[in-house]
Amino acid sequence: MRFRLVLGEVWNGLRRNLSVVISVILVTCVSLTFVGAAIIMQLQVQQMKSFWYDRAQVAVYLCTEYDRSATCDGNDAGQEQIDEVEKALNSEVLAPYIEDFFFLNHEQAFEEFQKQFEGNPILEVTRAEQLNQTFWVKLKDPSKATIIAETFTGIPGVQSVKDQQSLLDRIFLFLGAASYTAIAIAGLMLIAAMLLISTTIRLSAFSRRREIGIMRLVGASNRFIQTPFILEGIIAALIGAVLASVASLAVVKFFVQGFLVREVPFTSYITVEQSLIVPPILIGLGIILSAIAAKIAITRYLRV
Repeated sequence: MRFRLVLGEVWNGLRRNLSVVISVILVTCVSLTFVGAAIIMQLQVQQMKSFWYDRAQVAVYLCTEYDRSATCDGNDAGQEQIDEVEKALNSEVLAPYIEDFFFLNHEQAFEEFQKQFEGNPILEVTRAEQLNQTFWVKLKDPSKATIIAETFTGIPGVQSVKDQQSLLDRIFLFLGAASYTAIAIAGLMLIAAMLLISTTIRLSAFSRRREIGIMRLVGASNRFIQTPFILEGIIAALIGAVLASVASLAVVKFFVQGFLVREVPFTSYITVEQSLIVPPILIGLGIILSAIAAKIAITRYLRV
């Protein structure tokens, strides 16, 4: 009987303040969607890190006839210098660190350049001899790239040594900053949602002040009086959390898997299965925050 009475009070509260309840649902949905987007971005960054760091290589660029530096005297790296670099890569000193390496001459480097910049006007002014002959080195542990740099930096015929991982670190730093920005925005939106839930509960309590007064006269406990209002906040936030969960999964399914995988296929993307971790987090967060906001609001109201 008490359970049915509580549910009846919850229904009356939701019905009387329908417009405000819809506002709570929408604000909760938007704020938790930002939270879901931040989680998805973090998952995607970790996915891309695993994908690219495993493929990160160190490039040993050899001199071209256009280089003027301490190790390049305006002459293209000769076969003797190429052989010296290859001999060093095959040495017992570097063998424990190197998983594999391969060499691209001018023509092969130009073929890769053409694939990368297909349709770009830069191809019209670029010649094969302008591109560096390069040894691409894959390490067993990408964090040991400094060993390759120290070995080949400054030796004749080598223009420079570039570690792809250092470039990737900058990209992932930017992506990480973007995801943290989304988290900050989500935090502000969650605060707004909690304030709106609190306001909704206080309005609901004020509209039913006569019923609350009668309950107090017949000896109803504060817990019994508070329960319908807390449930109202939880139900509204729960609906918003479910909508936010659906929106988050839809982003992964239709934008990430449906668009990015097809149009930008050079990296790894999270799957819908991996993103299934998001809905429980959003729903749990929505329930907890709404319950706290509703509890504080109705407790403060009953003290007045």
